[in-house]
Amino acid sequence: MTATNNSASDSSNTLMVIDGHSMAYRAFFALPADNFQTATGQHTNAVYGFLNMLLAMIREQQPTHIAVAWDMDTPTFRSEQYPEYKAGRDKTPDEFYGQIDLIKQIMDALNIPNIELDGYEADDIVATMATNAEEAGWKARVVSGDRDTFQLINDNITVLYPMRGVSELPPFDAATIEERYGVSPAQYPDLAALVGETADNLPGVPGVGPGFAARWIKKYGGLQGVLDNIDNIGGKKGEALRENLEAVQRNRELNKLVTNLELPLDLDETVMVNPDRNQVAELFDALEFNTIRDRLFTTFEQQLGTTEEPPPAEDMPETILIDEITDWEAFLTSISEPVSVFCHITPPAVITKRKIPAPGDYGAIRALGFATSHATAVLDVDAASEELGQAVIAFLSDSAYAKVVYDLKSILKALATTASSSPLPARPDVNTSIVGVEDDVLLSAYILQPDRRGYDLTDLVQTYLNTRLESIVATENQGQLELEGIDDDNAQQLAQYARNAWMIHRLNEVMGEQLAERDAVPLLHDLEIPLSIVLAKMELIGIGIDRERLDSLLAGFTNEVEKAQQSAFASIGGQEVNLASPKQLQTVLFETLDMPKTRRTKTGYSTDADSLADLLEKTDHPFLHNLMAFRDATKLRQTVQGLLDSIADDERIHTRFSQTAAATGRLSSLNPNLQNIPVRTPAGRQIRDIFVAGTNPRSDERTTLLTADYSQIEMRIMAHMSEDAGLIQAYQDGEDLHRFVGAQVFEVEPEDVTTSMRDKVKAMSYGLAYGLSSFGLSRQLRISVDEARELMTSYFDRFGAVQRYLRNVVRQARKDGYTQTMLGRRRYLPDLQSDNRQLREMAERAALNAPIQGSAADLIKKAMLGVQDRLERDGLYSRMILQVHDELILEVIDSEVDAAEQILVEEMSSAATLKVPLDVQVGKGYSWHEAAH
Repeated sequence: MTATNNSASDSSNTLMVIDGHSMAYRAFFALPADNFQTATGQHTNAVYGFLNMLLAMIREQQPTHIAVAWDMDTPTFRSEQYPEYKAGRDKTPDEFYGQIDLIKQIMDALNIPNIELDGYEADDIVATMATNAEEAGWKARVVSGDRDTFQLINDNITVLYPMRGVSELPPFDAATIEERYGVSPAQYPDLAALVGETADNLPGVPGVGPGFAARWIKKYGGLQGVLDNIDNIGGKKGEALRENLEAVQRNRELNKLVTNLELPLDLDETVMVNPDRNQVAELFDALEFNTIRDRLFTTFEQQLGTTEEPPPAEDMPETILIDEITDWEAFLTSISEPVSVFCHITPPAVITKRKIPAPGDYGAIRALGFATSHATAVLDVDAASEELGQAVIAFLSDSAYAKVVYDLKSILKALATTASSSPLPARPDVNTSIVGVEDDVLLSAYILQPDRRGYDLTDLVQTYLNTRLESIVATENQGQLELEGIDDDNAQQLAQYARNAWMIHRLNEVMGEQLAERDAVPLLHDLEIPLSIVLAKMELIGIGIDRERLDSLLAGFTNEVEKAQQSAFASIGGQEVNLASPKQLQTVLFETLDMPKTRRTKTGYSTDADSLADLLEKTDHPFLHNLMAFRDATKLRQTVQGLLDSIADDERIHTRFSQTAAATGRLSSLNPNLQNIPVRTPAGRQIRDIFVAGTNPRSDERTTLLTADYSQIEMRIMAHMSEDAGLIQAYQDGEDLHRFVGAQVFEVEPEDVTTSMRDKVKAMSYGLAYGLSSFGLSRQLRISVDEARELMTSYFDRFGAVQRYLRNVVRQARKDGYTQTMLGRRRYLPDLQSDNRQLREMAERAALNAPIQGSAADLIKKAMLGVQDRLERDGLYSRMILQVHDELILEVIDSEVDAAEQILVEEMSSAATLKVPLDVQVGKGYSWHEAAH
């Protein structure tokens, strides 16, 4: 590695070089592993902590160049000279496994070089790079938790040494070393040789600490002077020094850092550049990092400025402002292709002045941007005439004009609830408010990349178009509006809405090609877009609530919280502690009660749910019973309070369904989440009892709730996909599947299958579809690993087609790079080819799960479309109001109960043709609980 060119000799340059393993390991212990874990089980605390440290150092040190040095697993020259070097270190925690590779991948995405060299440690790479930087006239900042780097410190090289985790890294200069250790940086290795280094398994002179070693070094001018005068040093310490002379000399030889390595890159190649946004987005989506990504891009832009050029002026047609009906008519006459429409919807929080959107509020459309390949236009809704507003609504509802949008569902809801003062008349019938939608780029992005954690328009533009959504530089024809009567700020904002529409147009072009390549166009056109319309209707309708019951439930759970709390205090002699404080719980459990120690965390012994369950099993202590009752009651009280806060003015709850939250294709329920209400617990049934049939605006008849769900849908799909003759026969004969399988596995008659046997088989059958290992099954059933392994072996002996199917799924996914549902929904899993075993195994589990759970998700979506279509075609007043997992809930007027039930059974049963029958179970009642079946 050399530094001979002009840029390398620039004295304004600052190199920051990081000891990767050292800082990653410190980051791991600085953040609790349990709090940083993806849905697939990958721990990410070291990755997150390392990134936080990196961004903080960039902001504080403002380097111009960065590199990260890494240790290798191969022997180094030090271990060859002294085999015991670094021996005896604690085993690396399992949770740390795989995180180094992830950090390296992120560094690649940030365009920060990763450097490693066979036979040498990261310290030697750091030392060489810092030395080269100094020789080139640069400043160097070494980030390391290894004190050996102190020997590098001089006027141009500073060590940033972590004092607490990776959040505090004060700069260590020569004065700091002198003050702390009583020696100069150059003499620090002499001191370390005498004292030894426990972390490196380098024993020093017994009885000689840093203070005494420093006095020897000061007196004799350094270690060599000490050794030259070794016979003149008296006392026990002198005797110990003579007895350990060989160890001291060896220590000094081993702690000397190499500063002249031949490295695989020059200093210039470490120059800071902006990250690869696409790679960062893909990695952060997989790691489920959301809040840190904006901070990352901001940090780099503040350090480097933006190097992105605005799109060429000719890319985007000149924008016209539509403020007269004639302008609109002229724009319509120019249309000969699909029109991209961007709706600027004022967030509900802005309208209501609340921190969170008010229940039932969906925002108001304040501006509309339009774009085709040769024209862009923008409409300021607030300034439009009623005639112009009517004309735009007519366009949106005219099927003769094909349209491309972003987030169709939000647009439909905003159009349905437009204020009476708006020139856009409200269109509560979402079937007709905007029609002819050929593409929703939000849904297209989800189909193409279901593992993304965010689908903001800004991110999609960056990912697919490699540009920025916001106008960077104002240029001629670049959406500028220089019109009389419009101030500059408003003109710029309106121009941005036109630009947004233009970006939607371009996204449609790019995504359309990719969807076609993946045969995914039918999934968009026939399933996801029509489903958006159905979901908009359901969200607008909401579900009725019995507020009186809900208030009573809140009071009851509050009482349970207080009762459990007092009982917990009584069980420890009346001592009052904060049961929500892990620190106070640690004191009670492990000091006051002297219970067996749980898993160690950075803040002490764990008090999470699994740890408490293990303690309860070992001790059966009443305090633990009461503590867990307190936690359960607190969680239920929070759920009920959240429901109360979500009741809209119409006394209904309007949950939001997300089509893009789950990678498998499943719908999610948000604000409030109605999918996490327990089904089988008494408390869950009480909560479901507050959801009731409400009034129907089109009928005076009494209403009831009709619920329908699939019986064992995922196991039926497993039987269909695996083509296992035994499973197929069991379903065709109407057998209780888990009892049938239990009889086969345990070799008993079906009537002799006990509840315990059935539960074990049920857990295993579903677990297999989720890639459950024998270890995972043993933990779930609280049985030994050997028993779990025997159970799985016995299962596969009798249902061999299932095992062959599961193996083939992973094998085919590794070959194709993706899995596929029955309707062709793909999930790409690049980590199937990863060299990292943990990442590869997580991808394999996802490959097992995605086709079955994804097919189940597609099936219920098809059923929803069929049910809604039949309700409307048959002219029923009854309404579909909720979808939870595999269950549909209808609010039905009494005279339509039979017809609605028939529709549910017929449409759900015919949503797919499987080798086994689809069994639909129906229930009815005034409340959701009463309608259970």
